Amino acid sequence: MNALDISTPHDAPWRAAYDKAGIAPELTPPTHASLAALVHDACSRYAQSAPKQAAFTCVVPNGMNGSLTFAQVDALSDAFAGYLRGVLGLQAGDRVAVQLPNCLAYPVVAFGVFKAGCVLVNTNPLYTEKEMVHQLKDSGAQVLVIIDMFADKLPAVLQQTGLKHVVLADVTAFFPAVPRAVVRAVQKVWNRVLPSVTVPHERLAAALQRGAATLAQTPARRYWEGVGPSDTAALQYTGGTTGVSKGAVLTHSNLLHNVNQMLAMGSTHMRVGQECVLTALPLYHIFAFTANLLGFLVIGARNVLVPSPRPVQNLQRAIENHPITWMTGVNTLYNGLLNEEWFLAYPPKHLKASIAGGTALHQAVAERWRQVTRTPIAEGYGLTETSPVVSFNPLAGTPRNGSIGIPAPGTHVRLVNDAGAVVATGEPGEIQVKGPQVMQGYWNQPEETAKVLQDGWLATGDVAVMDREGFLRIVDRKKDMVLVSGFNVYPNEVEDTIAQMPSVLEVAVIGIPDATTGEAVRAYVVPNPDHNGLVNADEVIAHCKKQMTAYKVPKQVIVRDELPKSPIGKVLRKELRAEALAELGAPRQ
Repeated sequence: MNALDISTPHDAPWRAAYDKAGIAPELTPPTHASLAALVHDACSRYAQSAPKQAAFTCVVPNGMNGSLTFAQVDALSDAFAGYLRGVLGLQAGDRVAVQLPNCLAYPVVAFGVFKAGCVLVNTNPLYTEKEMVHQLKDSGAQVLVIIDMFADKLPAVLQQTGLKHVVLADVTAFFPAVPRAVVRAVQKVWNRVLPSVTVPHERLAAALQRGAATLAQTPARRYWEGVGPSDTAALQYTGGTTGVSKGAVLTHSNLLHNVNQMLAMGSTHMRVGQECVLTALPLYHIFAFTANLLGFLVIGARNVLVPSPRPVQNLQRAIENHPITWMTGVNTLYNGLLNEEWFLAYPPKHLKASIAGGTALHQAVAERWRQVTRTPIAEGYGLTETSPVVSFNPLAGTPRNGSIGIPAPGTHVRLVNDAGAVVATGEPGEIQVKGPQVMQGYWNQPEETAKVLQDGWLATGDVAVMDREGFLRIVDRKKDMVLVSGFNVYPNEVEDTIAQMPSVLEVAVIGIPDATTGEAVRAYVVPNPDHNGLVNADEVIAHCKKQMTAYKVPKQVIVRDELPKSPIGKVLRKELRAEALAELGAPRQ
């Protein structure tokens, strides 16, 4: 199968599941040559059919908000393309780093990068100077669009990178005058989160004005007319399967196909022009980038952006004041909402469905979410290297707790053992993926690419089992697996068992060195404040003994106030492991 083969294998055990779930087994090929063309077409179409409908709405914690229509998004992103090409003189293929939280500036800038024929380099706004320098140098970005709250990092970063231009944006960009003035005043005077800017820069508003002035001579369309499916659209940085930060090269074709795959899997609960999606996950992360930003744009949804979901109460006004029909999130986000009194009292009444990804969705959380919202929640699976969707649990029919569903149309999946042989049905094996959404490789890293890509198959590093109907269940990351006296213990299973306890809010499981068994299981738990904020280690161990065989039961239970998390709320086992090894005086792995 070549990179553009979008057929579903005829012998795939999951083909019958498509029919039962109302999913077309064959993937519809993209109708656009580039993301720029897709964005322009979608914005133009909905600007005509619903000229007053908001395409994007940004809601800050106090409920103040601003919106952009589809026509405004199209025009403003054209202007930013004009700025990059007509003012700054960038060429097709040049890299533009975007370091923004969820705000109205994000779609304007990201879409403008695509329309300019340039390459988007998504960058976490919370990165340290060291992390920024690595990503900016590695990508060769010439332009950085950064939120002004973190402008204090710029002097050190500019000295160590090849950046030529800096554009400053702010969270309240495109807000009406009064709420914008109020929020900016609070940021500057009360919260004091607006540092002085001491490096040459341009404000986004001025950049857009200058860019728009160039469009009369060179329309934005000219810049993207020559961009094709095989051209690079984005460098999406990830630790990958080895932990070394590197840029996954995602083409326009990769992302266009994956948008169609995502929409195919969710089509049973989606209606064109009638959806309103809550985007709490950061758009710079591949999950929200493909699903929320691109996928819901295609169907003309209103996208409600929350700049930061922490604390989870930041979502209250967005959920209460807007007709949310869809949500995407991770286990910790859904669990957090289920522990908010306001959410339990008034769950979103328009909600149709929710998608969980990024990390395992605990069964206890999934079941309670369904009870509280009376809507389905489906766990999916993907990686940065796959744009990201690989599989999805169908929303129609009986939910499959603990399953990441069936491969998306056009996706080949196989499970292999350490020798590379395909395992039998029901046996655990490493997931390998082949399909039009699989990256081209890692940016300027041929050796790292060769470690994970062979003959078009991407080795994911994740271990799963597949049943006779083709449904997958993640067992764990290969590197997270704990080996106790020669027996494999998968942290996800132990975590899921502990998460069933009402007294536990969050849990993470790792392996620690043990003189007798080689490794032992250690669990970290955060008490649930709704149960007096108390959890007893002996009770956790006793609960596990009732549910699991002895070698899987935690030898130690550590109670903590919080667990280390990534920007999207994924619990970072590697940080807990590093802490434990330092505590025990063992060498870091």
